[in-house]
Amino acid sequence: MLYSRYIKRILDILFSLLFILLLSPVYIVLSFCVLVFHGTPIIFVQQRVGYKERIFNMYKYRSMTDLRDKNGELLPNNLRITKLGKFLRKTSLDELPELFNILKGDMSFVGPRPLLTRYLPYYELDERKRHQLRPGLTGLSQVKGRNKITWREKFKYDIEYVENISILLDIKIFLLTIMTVLTSRGVADHGEVKTDEFGDYLLYEGKKFRPLDKEREYEKFIENNGTKNE
Repeated sequence: MLYSRYIKRILDILFSLLFILLLSPVYIVLSFCVLVFHGTPIIFVQQRVGYKERIFNMYKYRSMTDLRDKNGELLPNNLRITKLGKFLRKTSLDELPELFNILKGDMSFVGPRPLLTRYLPYYELDERKRHQLRPGLTGLSQVKGRNKITWREKFKYDIEYVENISILLDIKIFLLTIMTVLTSRGVADHGEVKTDEFGDYLLYEGKKFRPLDKEREYEKFIENNGTKNE
């Protein structure tokens, strides 16, 4: 309890500052490359669900262009991702701006990965345990298979982490993450994920057909546990 409440946050601040300073030349080079190949904005900002289901803006390097068809609609993702974008994703360098999320307190180095806000109404109560901690730059599900494992398995590992959090487990996950990134294990050759889309998982589990029930359940959960907004 002492570690998860206080020590973990102190370590997050110290190490995020250290890594931001050490990696400043890398930030400059990557920012220039993204600017040249993708244009502005350099940083992709997307709302994600964080600690206690608060919503925050997560930062990543842009890996796709804004190419559109003749009707002004964005082209499919596989047509907009560039060679640079594939490289950034495969090496996880697109995640480096998340160090600033860690410094701000939105995230931690280790924890369940933050997911999109639109999935909130569909979580089971046990799956929401993943929001009892700050989301992580990496997590137990990432080192157990990254994007090769199913969503059911991801949630299982997220809950396992929440229930067994410790400094030794964090160190183990962090070291295994370095090995995973260096070997690009669990990422498709083109830099995209292999896991089924979350929507497909919801359909398979029969959850997507009960949105009203899930929204009522979620509203009750929020009423008992506070607001999701910062």
